[in-house]
Order: sequence, then C-alpha cells, then structure tokens
Amino acid sequence: MDGKNWRTYNYRQSLNFAIFGTFFVAPSLYGWVKLSSQMWPSMNLKSGITKAIVEQFSYGPLAGTSFFFGMSLLEQKTTKEAVQEVRDKFPDTYKVGVCVWPIIQTINFTLIAEHNRVPFVSICSLLWTTFLAYMKQRPEHSSEDDVVADGVTTGSPKTKEIEVQRKLAAL
Repeated sequence: MDGKNWRTYNYRQSLNFAIFGTFFVAPSLYGWVKLSSQMWPSMNLKSGITKAIVEQFSYGPLAGTSFFFGMSLLEQKTTKEAVQEVRDKFPDTYKVGVCVWPIIQTINFTLIAEHNRVPFVSICSLLWTTFLAYMKQRPEHSSEDDVVADGVTTGSPKTKEIEVQRKLAAL
C-alpha cells in the first residue's frame, strides 16, 4: 500500500480497476481464449505458438491501449488526455508484454486443458495487473520536459553528469 493506510487508501482507483477488469478484461479475455481454441483446436506446440503470436499482434495491442484509455476515462480525464496517456505509456508496456505473454500463452495453449485455460490466464492476468498498475501510476512526461540544457535527455547519465558539474561550479 506504499505508505498508505486505510484512511488515505485510494478506493476510487481500486474501484476503477475492478470495473475495468470486470466489464472489459474478463469478457474480452474469455472471448479470445474461446475464439482461438476454435480457430486452432489442436493442443500441440505449433498451435500454441501460433495462438500466442496471433494474440500478441491482435489482442495484446487492443487490451493494452484499451487499459490506458479506459482507465483514464474512469479517472474522468478528457479524451485528449486519455489518448496522450496511451501514447506515453503503451509502448513501454507493450515491450514488456511481448517478453511475457507469448511464453504464458504458449504454456496455456499447449499444456493446459481447455476447460482450465481461462482460470490459468486469469491468474496470470491478475499478476500482470500489478505491473499495469505500476505503469499507470508512472509519472507522465512530455517530450518538452525530457530535454534539458545542451539538448541532453533527462534521466540519462549525461544529464546527471551535467547536474553534478553545475552543483560543483555553484560551490
């Protein structure tokens, strides 16, 4: 709870996650698992890898962009702000997802019996939601804020070196 107690806990944020998970993630994930099982009914490694790759390029981007956009709207942000959050946070989230979800889904579609696939992926999604919550709470930054004097990007080793030199010069 990151330094929070029951009085300062953000119940609205928890409610937003519950609403999004219940009304978007659960039905869309269920639909995807059922559809992919019908499209590729075999339960072998080739079929599992095919489903995982197709998911990564179809359901993955839809789910990721919908998460940031939908959660922003639930936070009562404007459509423009929601689109900006997708632009700021989706690419990094997707890069991590590409490393995680193909492995999970290959296991799911290759080793897990069909009647257990939705529960298996739901447990994995619950863990993934922890990462999404982290990404959602990451501070947004515009490209204008990323550049400091001398055209160096903030957070880079060169930026830290410049900051140290300026502090030393001030002494």
